[in-house]
Parts: sequence; structure tokens; C-alpha cells
Amino acid sequence: MAVSASTEPQSASSQKEARRALAIGCGAHALHDGYTDLIWVALPIWQAEFALSYGAVGFLRTVFSGTMAALQIPSALVAERLGGATVLAIGTALCGLCYALAGLSAGFALLLAALLLGGLGASTQHPLASALVARAYAGPRSITALGTYNFAGDIGKVALPAAATALLLIMPWRPAYGLLGLIGLGAGVAIFALAPRFVPEPAAAEQQAAASGSRARFLPGYFVLLAVGAIDSATRAGFLVFLPFLLIAKGASVTTAGFALTLVFVGGAAGKLSCAWITARFGVVATIAITEGLTAAGMIAVLLLPLDAALLLLPVFGIVLNGTSSATYGSVPDFAAPAERNRAFSWFYTGTLGAGALAPTVLGLVGDILGVTTGVVLIAMLVLVTLPLAWLLQPHLRKQPAA
Repeated sequence: MAVSASTEPQSASSQKEARRALAIGCGAHALHDGYTDLIWVALPIWQAEFALSYGAVGFLRTVFSGTMAALQIPSALVAERLGGATVLAIGTALCGLCYALAGLSAGFALLLAALLLGGLGASTQHPLASALVARAYAGPRSITALGTYNFAGDIGKVALPAAATALLLIMPWRPAYGLLGLIGLGAGVAIFALAPRFVPEPAAAEQQAAASGSRARFLPGYFVLLAVGAIDSATRAGFLVFLPFLLIAKGASVTTAGFALTLVFVGGAAGKLSCAWITARFGVVATIAITEGLTAAGMIAVLLLPLDAALLLLPVFGIVLNGTSSATYGSVPDFAAPAERNRAFSWFYTGTLGAGALAPTVLGLVGDILGVTTGVVLIAMLVLVTLPLAWLLQPHLRKQPAA
């Protein structure tokens, strides 16, 4: 059933469809982000099982995230033909199949193939689920709805790695990850059956033929915002590769390292909410300056502190580590005309996720050559590059038309 969305007061039925769209979008975001971050928990396990270098460990993450990033725009284009709900459902099922196959993999090559399949499925979620939510809650209400959607991803980042850590206490990693993969297969069926099918927006329908063959047009400052988001994503991914090994070197067990990642993700979920409020109160530039400055300081602190103190710091550190994305992702609609927002999201996610995908391999090689300590220091220095870039955003933010 096709459903229209409007900025006018909604009927009871259209409000119900909007809430259903938000529930589908949040559920998909939670599940996909949880699957993406399950890899962090498994990296020390895979390193030990396959005798991998830091570069090879990072490459495992890059296979999944790189495929996810590279196919964001193609996923949006395929969805224009097959429908967003259908493509999102297939992608969710593929993510679940990835972990089911990873649990059955008998060797490194099969594990790589499973992660490649998972990246293909994960490429569908960000552009399609965010566009679904923005379509259901058009106008000013989209800011709150997208904030809820953004927060839901961090719930998944907490829930699935925590579930994996708990399962690893009672069973080997293969059946644990295989069981978690079954959730995605069921969720794919549910999304296909329940997601509302909205009719195209008039502006998008009129411009579809021209837009499909031309370069997307975004408002001034969009690519500066994209650069900030890309650096934030790359440094976060690079640090998370090193974090379990930093803690293990301080005396933590593999299970404790997995629990530590959960602490970071718990803080990250709180950071998405608190930094959304900070952005509304103080603006995008101030939020980026606060979160990125504290992120760089937190990385150095985790590097230097003993294990117990580092574990205590991690939830607070997670707040600023993940909080910047509330300012960047939430600002994307302000830098694109309504008819271009679907493409603006797909471009933005391609750039940020692509940077986050490449960083583990590149920085893993840096760790192999220069050591983990030097790698973390270089990451902290790169975080600070976002500060002058954020300052460049200020004049564009002042000139943007009201949403």
C-alpha cells in the first residue's frame, strides 16, 4: 500500500504509518549497527585463531565496512526501481546470513566471503532507513525523528556486542555468532511485510529523470561537513581497532576487552542524545569543538591510564567519541534541497563510512610498523584536524535557509 506523507496535520491512519516507518527505521538501524560492531568483539578472537597481524585484523573490518560504504549510492539507486522497503529487507537478511555463515566458516577465506556478503547487505540501511524516516516525518518534525533514528543505532551497538560477549562466556564464537545471525534473517522478513510504501514526493518525481543523469547539487558547506564526518568516522574506527589490544596489553582478558567495547558503546548511545541537545543549544561548530577536543584527550588518557582507570573512563569517553555524529549527520538535511536529500544522505554515508572502512587497515599497518602507542597518538592528532574544518562551516551555517 502506498502512503503519502505531508507537512500538514496528519490523519490517524497516516500518523500510524509514520510511527510504523519510524519503528522500522529504528529497528533496522539498531540491528545493522549492532551487526557492524560485532566485528570489534571478534577481532581479538580472529587474530588468535588465524595468527593475524594488526594490518590483517584491520582488513577484516575493512572488507565489511568498505563494501558497505562503496555500495551506499548504488543501493539508493536500486531502491528507486525496486522500492526502499524491499531493498532494505533483502539487505537486513544478508547481514544476518553473513554472521550465520561466519559461524560456519572453516577458514579465513570463507570468513572474508561472509564479511563481504554482510557489507553488501549493510549498504542498504543508512540511505534507505534514514530516507524512510525523513519521508514519514517531513518538515521540522524530521529533526526529532532523525535524532531518534540516530540514537537507535547506538542501542544496537550496545545490545548485540553485549549479547555476543555474554554468549562467549558459555559457548565458542562460531555458534554464538551463528545464533545472532538468525535474528537478521527474521528481521528481513518482518521489514518486507511491515514497512510502509510511501508514494514519491512530487518534487522528486518531476526531477527524477534529470537527477539520475546529473551530478547531485548540494548547498555550500556540504563537503566541509562531509570532511568533518569522514575524519570523525576514520579516527573512531581506527581507535576501536587498537582498543582491545591496548587493554589486553594492560592485563585484560578477551572477554573483558569485549565488555570494555560495550562500555564505549553505552557511552556512545548517551552521547548521541546529549550531543543532539548540545547541538540544538550551542550549534554545530561548538559541538564539534567540544566533542572532538575531548575525544583526542580521551584517547591519550586511555593509552596512559592503568587498566581499572581506563575501564572507568570508557563510558564517559564513549559519549564524546560518538557524540560528534549527532552534529554532523543531523545537519545533512540543512545542506541539501528537499529533492536532493536522499542523495545527500547516500553521499554522506558513503564518505563517512568509506573513511571508517579504510582506517582500520591503514592504521593497522601503522601499528605493525610503528607500534600501537604511536598509532593511537597519530589518531588523536588527526582528530584535531576537525577543529579548523568546523570553523570553516560557520559562515555557511549562518547563510542556510530555514528548513
